[in-house]
Amino acid sequence: MLVHHLDCGPMRPFGGRLIDGEGSVLRRARMVCHCLLIETESGLVLVDSGFGSADSDPARTSLPKAFRLMMNPQLDPATTAVAQVRRLGFDPADVRHVVLTHLDLDHAGGLRDFPQAKVHVHGPELRAATGSSDMRYREAQWAHGPEWSVHEDRSGQDWFGFEAVRELDGLPEEILLVPLGGHTTGHVGVAVNAGARWLLHAGDAYFWHGEMSQPPHCPPALRAFQRAMAVDNRARVNNQNRLRDLAGEVDVISAHDPTGFDNHARA
Repeated sequence: MLVHHLDCGPMRPFGGRLIDGEGSVLRRARMVCHCLLIETESGLVLVDSGFGSADSDPARTSLPKAFRLMMNPQLDPATTAVAQVRRLGFDPADVRHVVLTHLDLDHAGGLRDFPQAKVHVHGPELRAATGSSDMRYREAQWAHGPEWSVHEDRSGQDWFGFEAVRELDGLPEEILLVPLGGHTTGHVGVAVNAGARWLLHAGDAYFWHGEMSQPPHCPPALRAFQRAMAVDNRARVNNQNRLRDLAGEVDVISAHDPTGFDNHARA
C-alpha cells in the first residue's frame, strides 16, 4: 500500500516557541493536521479529514469564533483533503473509506467533501460526540448523514502489546484501530502496515515529537493545552508512556506535530 502524507489543517496560533519550540514567543507557531491518504486495491482510504471546504466558507463554516481566534486556522480551500486528492490525480469518489482517530472539529471537517465514503469511527467516540454541546464537536460536519461503520473494542486482539480492533468492514487487514483514550472518550490510533514497518497515526495522543523522546519534553503552552483538552488526563499520560516504548518498533506520528509531518512528507 502506498501512503501519502497530507497537511489538511495548517494552524498558526500565537505563542511561538511556547507551542512549537522554535524562535520567539511573539511569532505565530506552526501546527499541522497530518492526514494519510492510502492507496489500496479496493480504493482510497483517508485517515482523518482535517478542515473541509465548508470550513473555509464564511457562509457555511461550523468552526466557532473562539476556536478560530485561538488556533488561527489557515482556511485555504487548496489545503483541504478533497483538493489534495484531486492534485494527486484521483477522483474524490475514489475515497471509499474515511477512518477517524476521533471526531474533534479539526479532524472531521472534511467528511462533507466525501459524502459517498464509509466513515469508520470508534463506538465510544461517536456516542460521546452525538448530541454533545462541547465546542470540540460540530455535528454540522456530519449532518449529511454519512454511512457510519462503528467499531467496538474486542478483547484478545493484540498489536505490539496494545489492544486492537480488527476486521474493519471493507478495509484490508493491514489497517486497524488501536484504542488510545484520554484526549477524547473514544480516541484511537490508526495502524497501517506500510510494508517494511508499521505506521501508527496516533492522532492527538500526543502533539509534539519531543514527547516520544527519553526523557520526554514538550513546549509549556502545548503541554498545558493537551492537559486542558483531555477528558481523562491519566489515561492520556499512560498512553503516551506506552507509545514512547513503542516508538522504536513502529513509526509513530502525531496529528499536529510539524516536525513529524515534514520528515514523512519529504521521505
